[in-house]
Amino acid sequence: MKKLIAGIVTALAALLVLAGCGSADNSHKIVIGASPTPHAEILEKVKPILKKEGYDLEIKVFDDYVLPNKALNAGDLDANYFQHIPYLDLEVKKKGYKIVNAGAVHLEVMGVYSKTVKNIKDLKDGATVITSNSPSDWGRIITIFQDAGLVTLKDGVKKTEATFEDIATNPKHLVFKHDINPELLTQAYNNEEADLVAINANFAFGAKLNPQKDALLVEKDNSPYVNIIATQTSHKDDAKIKALVKALHDKTIVDYVNEKWGGSVKIVPASSK
Repeated sequence: MKKLIAGIVTALAALLVLAGCGSADNSHKIVIGASPTPHAEILEKVKPILKKEGYDLEIKVFDDYVLPNKALNAGDLDANYFQHIPYLDLEVKKKGYKIVNAGAVHLEVMGVYSKTVKNIKDLKDGATVITSNSPSDWGRIITIFQDAGLVTLKDGVKKTEATFEDIATNPKHLVFKHDINPELLTQAYNNEEADLVAINANFAFGAKLNPQKDALLVEKDNSPYVNIIATQTSHKDDAKIKALVKALHDKTIVDYVNEKWGGSVKIVPASSK
């Protein structure tokens, strides 16, 4: 009988070991969705930092602004890294996503570019401006033009919530066209489809455009449009999410970003926004 019991115990132990081998332990794996530039590039540099902390980082690259939040909300990702705070707020409001800001990472300086205008002072009356079709970008773009003295906003309108209908004065009668997907803005610029094109920084980088060097207008440093790590609401305080945010602020990452993008991308304190 003892031999029989011992045999059963051994068999059960073996089954438990096999079951353990067959089930994936995801507590030390982080699957993150990211835009190609600069997000995925920065994350590649973060991999060895997280590895030392016992985490494996898997990066899934997305070329649009819709799927990363959809995938995160569905649980296909642990986090994503591609969007600024106003965009996340708008997505949550419109679609009811159960995702939150887990920490600020960097600011990308948005710029307004032109193939034909060399000096903003030479901008002609009635000039056309192509912008993103994402409403969360509109207040950001309008603010850039307001800071340049080209438009003003109606009293009482929050900059981050402004639309083109909220423009109070437009002395040069600029025509704003805002029906193009963000990933197509560089194509519109290269095709000279407008006098001015406002391009999101990550897509500008992909087209070898540096807002500090190539843009006619750039946003100021006090912009609220900080790029963040987003995660599901229920996982905001997970150890691996906290480790990810911390790793993105490691000195080696700050130095890498400064050297790589020369001030066009700036790491900010995680709790700054």
